[in-house]
Amino acid sequence: MTFEYKVVPAPTRGRKARGVKTPADRFARALEDAINDLAADGWEYLRTDTLPAEQRQGLTGRTTVYQNMLVFRRAVETEAKVEDIVATAPAPAVEPRAPRPVVPADMPTAEPSSVPSPETSTGNTLDTLIAEELAAARAPRLPSAGAAQEAPATPVKAPAVGGAKNEVAAE
Repeated sequence: MTFEYKVVPAPTRGRKARGVKTPADRFARALEDAINDLAADGWEYLRTDTLPAEQRQGLTGRTTVYQNMLVFRRAVETEAKVEDIVATAPAPAVEPRAPRPVVPADMPTAEPSSVPSPETSTGNTLDTLIAEELAAARAPRLPSAGAAQEAPATPVKAPAVGGAKNEVAAE
């Protein structure tokens, strides 16, 4: 089973509530609310970690502060295994084949090996077409010898000197 994780900052202040008097109880209430809010979305509380974080102090100074983080997790639906899909998939419908034409015995026929069928033809199968496309896509693209000369350079237009303001703005 795989999990996804979510990390949120732990509350830093307590939350006022009816019947909650002491600062420790207020802080516990804030922590409880944070955990319950995420549990409603399917997240399971895992642990709390205290991690160092570097912060700026002044213009050029840095200092390390420690942040308390709440770690949650929930199970992720994984892709079904191929065996499960094959076992639960309905059997494909079998289409009836067209009857073979009756050929008179005295009619000459071509040898089966000389007539390519769609299944044995090398240029018509889907696998062959896919293999050719993949080979073309994976082949390195090398520029031709005159590729740099073929690409036209984009001319840079300089503003007209002494022209009217409308002409310069139009360019």
